[in-house]
Amino acid sequence: MKLAVIGGGGVRSMFLAKSISQKAEKLGIDKLVFMDNDEEKLNIYGKMAKHIASLLCPELDFEITTNAAEAIKNADYVITTIREGGDYMRVRDERIALSNGVLGQETTGAAGFSFAMRSVKALVEYCEMVKKYAKPSCKVFNFTNPAGVVSQTLRDLGYDFTYGICDAPSGMLRSFALLYTDDETAAKGEIYGLNHLSYFSSITINGKEMLDELIENDRAYEETDLRYFEKKLLRERHSILNEYLYYFYYREKALQNILNAEKTRGELIYEYNKNMTEELSKLDVEKDFDRAFEIFEHWYGEREANYMAAETGIKRKNPWRFNIFEKDSGGYAGVALKFIEIAGSKKTDSMILCTANNGAIEGLRDDDIVEITCDITPNGVVPHKMKNVDEQNLELIRRVKIYERLASKAIREKSIRSAVEALTLHPLVNSYSIASELISEYLELNKEYTKDWK
Repeated sequence: MKLAVIGGGGVRSMFLAKSISQKAEKLGIDKLVFMDNDEEKLNIYGKMAKHIASLLCPELDFEITTNAAEAIKNADYVITTIREGGDYMRVRDERIALSNGVLGQETTGAAGFSFAMRSVKALVEYCEMVKKYAKPSCKVFNFTNPAGVVSQTLRDLGYDFTYGICDAPSGMLRSFALLYTDDETAAKGEIYGLNHLSYFSSITINGKEMLDELIENDRAYEETDLRYFEKKLLRERHSILNEYLYYFYYREKALQNILNAEKTRGELIYEYNKNMTEELSKLDVEKDFDRAFEIFEHWYGEREANYMAAETGIKRKNPWRFNIFEKDSGGYAGVALKFIEIAGSKKTDSMILCTANNGAIEGLRDDDIVEITCDITPNGVVPHKMKNVDEQNLELIRRVKIYERLASKAIREKSIRSAVEALTLHPLVNSYSIASELISEYLELNKEYTKDWK
């Protein structure tokens, strides 16, 4: 089996390599290709990923390349994790939103639309290559943000072999499992909503329903990403909330915290990645891997320690470490590998995925892309039918989904009008005048990508 990663020169490449290498033999993956069009970063992070793979699975045929067609050729599965425009464009995306008085956060905020303007254009080219060069049954797992808008747009364009993946729900389940057990796989969940806007209606640990217990557990608010919420909010929603819902339920606090912070999340990541890449570029990362790994662990540790800190004022307490040989916790590669494992078994099992609604959540269209617990069956993906969805939760989901539909329409039709309509309805913008100004500035920022918009 061949697996290709488009965006294999990213700073998270070693995590992907670890996840895939640890499960390669079990899943029958014998060929792995990391592709990136940034040759400098590929020769740093791609080579470090290749080194890790050689330690964990020497038999795995691991190749790095800048040739996308060669990477995709005869692939059974493709993971896309690209950042079109680089970290600097994320900084500009978010600062433009903040200068207009609204949240910029690149997945849930207004900046996500700007990112999608770039991302979809690039991903369409890769999807066309998949149709041309990959195996006919090839599936594409997209981790490129904003995953909700991107996944919706790709499906609307007819690329029904694409699925959005995100490690936020599985990471939350893992943290809940470790609150009560030594088995990080002990927690299962029923989730519904959209990417970065989803609600757990049920969480079981070793088969026992634990939703109410988790909502009342003070330790959960100290040791998991429930730290961003008040207990009374979860009681009222009678759900466990995806951490990104912080931006919707605490909008003014998030905005003020970011404005008060010395640097935005995007600016911190830009700085960390820039410093890390500059230091690593002075080394031969293959010959001096141990030193390269020390540099990586330092800078990525800084990044993790400050996750959502600017927005919430809360820093993670536990120091971040990357143990190459420790059992892998999955991450977003784990989501893709879970799908591959279930599909390969020819049996039915469940997982969380971004896929077409198909009647699972009443009040949404069948072709709306939702984040939901699904059954992966020999005949395809079947989302779980969600009963008694909370009216308030559904209202927020519907509002953001209308934004995503209009964003998809704008990108597909290159329509300025639809773009303004999309951001006007976005709950974190909610203003025609601000939406008009944002789109004007984003069109200028992305003029290389939007020359034919009208």
